[in-house]
Amino acid sequence: MSDDDIIQAAVAAEVPEDLTRVATQQARSQDELLALDNVVGVGVGRKITDGEETDTNALVVLVTHKMPEDALGDQAVRGSINRVPTDVIEVGNIFAGGQTVAPEPVTQDSVDVETLRSRVRPVRPGYSVGHPLVTAGTIGAGAYDLSPMPGKPSRYYILSNNHVIANSNDAAPGDPIIQPGRVDGGTVPRDVIGRLDRFVPIRFIEPGEEPPCNYVDAAVAEVPFHVIDRDIYWNGYPSSLYKAAEPGMLVKKTGRTTDFTTGRVQAINTTVNVNYGGGRVARFCRQIVTSDMSAGGDSGSLVLDVENNPVGLLFAGSSTVTILNPIAWVQGLLRVRVWP
Repeated sequence: MSDDDIIQAAVAAEVPEDLTRVATQQARSQDELLALDNVVGVGVGRKITDGEETDTNALVVLVTHKMPEDALGDQAVRGSINRVPTDVIEVGNIFAGGQTVAPEPVTQDSVDVETLRSRVRPVRPGYSVGHPLVTAGTIGAGAYDLSPMPGKPSRYYILSNNHVIANSNDAAPGDPIIQPGRVDGGTVPRDVIGRLDRFVPIRFIEPGEEPPCNYVDAAVAEVPFHVIDRDIYWNGYPSSLYKAAEPGMLVKKTGRTTDFTTGRVQAINTTVNVNYGGGRVARFCRQIVTSDMSAGGDSGSLVLDVENNPVGLLFAGSSTVTILNPIAWVQGLLRVRVWP
């Protein structure tokens, strides 16, 4: 299957038929909604009442904080738009995990050797990794070039985020990648496991310009075949190429900071603004929103459903939600596969 085939199949499967009316209204209304003061995202889902998902399809609106409607005035989100109900979710500010760090050494006293922040060989998805100028993130999966099957893959990779192993566009192919990540004690050359191969550039919002749509925060580093194990710690092997997310779906991941966690999909097809620090904000489209299942340093984790089908690549979040790139887009745009 070619990368174009994967993307086309993913797009076709992203929005269930019963939610297409809501998705159509989203396309018409999201620019207006995102222009409101505290709105940071708009997606498609089912209305949540008293913490429980209902059968009511809804336009999901993510806001930094909820306020009384009379205090918002014309900045308030209406209860319905063209007879499509809205569901407002308070999410705080959404950040991509992992930050650039200065080049001073990390002391060994800061490293807990009994966690997923430790050095492991062969390297394993779920463990700490990073570019030498990034604190740390997570290895999501082992991968190889997207090519016709059957065949003989010639190169192998670790999959993670752009902001974890490509320093948010500021790295160059050939840069060393270390495991564990720098904040966890990783150093060059002792802990180098491979070299950055390629990444999808992140396009940031520029003042006065139309915000460009990003679809993935993703990168791969080439590693020797014997260095990477595709068995995700505490989760096992991916069981398929991808599975489209649906509202209410139970998902799980293993990551460097919060270990094994589970969550529930709250919205799909979401357009969301993500902070990268230093005043940089990027708009991402067609994203998956789950309940809180991560913290800083979990970026790059592969998120699976309960049957181990890959669903998304974790890259951002807040204290209440986690944001994923659909994994089919990741594989298509990077031209890699995580299965079989």
